[in-house]
Amino acid sequence: MVKHIVIWKLKDKAHDNSKEENALLIKDKLESLNGKIKGMLKLEVGIDFAKSEHSGDVVLYSAFSTKEDLDNYQNHPDHKALMPFITGARKERIVVDYEV
Repeated sequence: MVKHIVIWKLKDKAHDNSKEENALLIKDKLESLNGKIKGMLKLEVGIDFAKSEHSGDVVLYSAFSTKEDLDNYQNHPDHKALMPFITGARKERIVVDYEV
């Protein structure tokens, strides 16, 4: 099994939305991928409530059967369609992919 975790820190304002509005939109957009991509076992998105200087704003936790399934997810047209919005709203991105 492959786990894919992404943490984003968001800009205070982007796409004419506040950071909080964009966090909710990112959550909704990513969660809409559930059940649409072969090999994706789980996808969940969390919004940070701690608001500390070390916190990210949004986290994606997803699991895939194989590395190939992760690659399929990353290249899937529905996933690619979300990237311009997320890229425009973020100021930092951290990714960890690992196999268990």
